Amino acid sequence: MTRDARNAGATADEGSSVRRSEIRVLIADDHTVVRDGLVAMLGKWTDVTVVAQAENGREAVEQWRHYRPDVTLLDLRMPILDGADAINEIRAIDSAARIILLTTFDGEEDIYRGLRAGARAY
Repeated sequence: MTRDARNAGATADEGSSVRRSEIRVLIADDHTVVRDGLVAMLGKWTDVTVVAQAENGREAVEQWRHYRPDVTLLDLRMPILDGADAINEIRAIDSAARIILLTTFDGEEDIYRGLRAGARAY
């Protein structure tokens, strides 16, 4: 994660000058096994919390609107609304939304479409 993403949820502990941060993550992928695997991997980090999951692009936008996560891990190819279109809708709500594309496809046009829509990485 970037330094900005790590500091996005920083809060001061009561009675302490130490700052703790929690990165709130939304995972959007149409494959349950992928979502479950990401939740398990991210669950090993004490400063990361998966706040929501989505199984299609439309649900990803709705979950993003409700939870306003610090970072969204978003599959590029999903039903109902694909990743690039979901990014466009999320970025219309908040142009500073931090979105990372997930994909097993290496077609340059798909990846560039997602990056042009506003994903920060893939």
